[in-house]
Amino acid sequence: MLMEKMISSADEGQTCSPLAGPGSGPHNRGAVGFVLVHAGAGYHSESKAKEYKHVCKRACLRAVDRLRAGALAVEAVTAALVELEDSPFTNAGTGSNLNLSGEIECDASIMDGKSLHYGAVGALSGIKNPVLVARRLLSEAQKGKLSAGRIPPCFLAGKGAQHWAASHGIPPCPAEKMATKFSLSAYRRNKRKMEVAERVEAECYQTKRARQAAENDRDLGSLARVRAIVDCGENRSACLDTVGAIVVDQEGNVAAAVSSGGLAMKHPGRVGQAAHYGCGCWAQNAGNAVPYSTAVSTSGCGEHLVRTMLARECSTAMQAEDAHQALLEAMQTKFISSPFLVTEDCVLGGVIVLRCCKCVEDQTSQEDAHTLVEFLWSHTTESMCIGYMSAQDSKAKTHISRLPPGTVAGHSLAIEGGVCRLGNKSD
Repeated sequence: MLMEKMISSADEGQTCSPLAGPGSGPHNRGAVGFVLVHAGAGYHSESKAKEYKHVCKRACLRAVDRLRAGALAVEAVTAALVELEDSPFTNAGTGSNLNLSGEIECDASIMDGKSLHYGAVGALSGIKNPVLVARRLLSEAQKGKLSAGRIPPCFLAGKGAQHWAASHGIPPCPAEKMATKFSLSAYRRNKRKMEVAERVEAECYQTKRARQAAENDRDLGSLARVRAIVDCGENRSACLDTVGAIVVDQEGNVAAAVSSGGLAMKHPGRVGQAAHYGCGCWAQNAGNAVPYSTAVSTSGCGEHLVRTMLARECSTAMQAEDAHQALLEAMQTKFISSPFLVTEDCVLGGVIVLRCCKCVEDQTSQEDAHTLVEFLWSHTTESMCIGYMSAQDSKAKTHISRLPPGTVAGHSLAIEGGVCRLGNKSD
């Protein structure tokens, strides 16, 4: 079942007006740029909706502050990610899920649409803001080859990533400062449930007698329910995964970033989509081969996103004439119905995407040029929290997108979005 909804700007003269409320008029007319962020695709409880929206607003403001100061897209998207990582309500940086060993290991990546350079870290411990390490990897790669013609790394993992970060001036952070009361209590709760699940499993396979085998069938059903609870915790908001942001700057450059603490109770060393090339984020400026600049950031079940390379697939889809229809079809055919996920009972994930192009209303004068940004979000999870803002807006807009009542997560999708017109710097 598909839910299709497109929210467009009611007045193209406004900077950016989907979901706009009172008082969201233009601000700082000399600034140009746009940011769209997400606080994970999963389940956002009504009781914590205010907190999720608030962190999205702060992330948008951080990015817009940088854009107003003349920063390029990569710097602005990094600022947004730092804010998202610092929030104890998100599963990235501070407050990340703990792995089986009770440790925090984070993944993050960033991509610059102008240079097409990419930086990523996986299973990284002891760093407060993993996106800063990914950003530094990108920056170092842009400088060119190392001594003796060595190629600089774009993706580092584990201890190697931690040591590289320290050698490049990124300070370590004690593990106890990154864990929160919520993440610790979720870990203890999940550990108890895993112990119960393991006991049930042991009992189920003690005998092969027919009568007991029938009883085992019922026990295995209970085991499956226990495991489902372990995966998400009693509070389903524990299922929230990756956070991310996408940005277009005053020059029309795009950038994307993503950061995650990974699945709860994951195996130590597991690396999710947030660090994989083409899976967690994608950014590419328009060029000879592509008419639109595109940026994508994903969230959800990392294994599903890795096996479908969803970020790259969505970027490619956005080159079609109808962005909304193209994203809808990509989510359906390249994700929910992907041949790489046919064995999965449900496919869980979400994306935020934007595409932009330069428009000139008067062909005789470049002064009338503006950038048209189409932005969308889509998810197969129960909900997804997003925020967006242009550099000319007075405040960020936030929204928790939800699947309609009666639909099933992993089999249905929601899709929404809008249009933003970014004026010339001289406006």
